[in-house]
This record gives sequence, C-alpha cells and structure tokens, in this order.
Amino acid sequence: MIRHHIDDEMLMRYAAGKLSEGWSVAVATHLALCPSCRNSLGVYEAIGGHFLESEKPDSDVEVARSWDQLKARIDAGESDKVIPFRQSAGAGDTLLPEPLRSYVDHAGGLVWRRLGAGGAAQMIVATGDETTTMRLLRIPKGQPVPEHTHTGVELTLVLAGSFSDEISTFRRGDVEMADTEILHTPRAGDDENCICLAVTDAPLRFSSKLMRFLQPLLKI
Repeated sequence: MIRHHIDDEMLMRYAAGKLSEGWSVAVATHLALCPSCRNSLGVYEAIGGHFLESEKPDSDVEVARSWDQLKARIDAGESDKVIPFRQSAGAGDTLLPEPLRSYVDHAGGLVWRRLGAGGAAQMIVATGDETTTMRLLRIPKGQPVPEHTHTGVELTLVLAGSFSDEISTFRRGDVEMADTEILHTPRAGDDENCICLAVTDAPLRFSSKLMRFLQPLLKI
C-alpha cells in the first residue's frame, strides 16, 4: 500500500502542464503505481477543464488567429516537443512503469555504473530537460546512503525494495520529497536491493569530506 504521495501543489502543476520533463516523468511514473493520485489528478484536470470552458474568447478574430498559430506550430514540427505523460491504470505492473520504461529502453536498457566499492550503482537517464537530473539508483539490501542534505529539491520514487531514513520508511510506489531542510541517511531494507528513481534540480550535499571529494567523479 502506497503511503507517501505526490503533494497537491506538484500534482496540480502536473495537471496544468507546468512541470519540466524530469519532474513530469517522475510524477507520471508514480501515477502508474498509485490509484489514489490518479483519482486526484482527474479532479484537478476536471477543475481546470471547467475553467477553460468557462472562458470566452474576446472575438472571432482572436479565435482564428490562435488556430492559425497552432497550425503553424504543428507544420513547423513544434508539436514533437510536447511530451504527454498521461498514465492509465495497469501500466505499472513491471519494475519500470511507463513512461520511465520507454526512457530506459531508448537508452538501450538498464546499464548500471558502480558507485564505489559497496555495490551501489546508478544509471543517469537522459532527458531534454537541462533543469533536472534523472537517475536510477540501486542500493544493496541493508546498506546506507552516506549522510547528506540537498542544495535543491530531490524527488525519490521507490520502484523495488524499500528504504528508511529519519523521516519514514518508503516502499514501492512511495515518494519522498527532500530539500535543504532535511539531513538524512537513507538505508535500504534488509529483504532486497532498493531500486529508486531520483530526480534532482541541484547536487546533493554530503557530510563526508571524502564523498564531497568523490562527488564530481560519481556525478551525484
């Protein structure tokens, strides 16, 4: 059972199409796993649709101009830049739900790069979003992530296993939002390796001097 969800503000921004690609992929992947958030999204989209239908254009000329502009954008290929992340029920039955699975498949499948000698590994998932970094993390069962805080915001979505920190315990489908106010040491559960999707808009800030030294090499 999912206990930690996308917050209302981010879900409303997603419904309005105002999230950048990295955040949108993370939210859509959570939605594939979470019926509760899909229901909430439907409410926000219905509210947004009501307000759009209630707005009246200033004139027929303005309607025609908007339509001409839209057709011009489509003819110019700009419509290809719009990435829809709308998730339906039942799309989250595999380890990597859509749309995340398509991103990984496009990169040639899961290719892990080790993070030091402890067995932890990551895969940076390429996007067209320069404002965020999206990565998959694999933390061996029972092992901790070095203590850190954040210089920005991090969204972590559990895809397999679990992890616990000073805040709570997070399992498949759960989301943790962390920022500069949170100092924590996430630890993978003892039963199986923890695999997570993590999206950040700034580097982590590790407490260990050694980790800060290695950070540029590890790209975390």
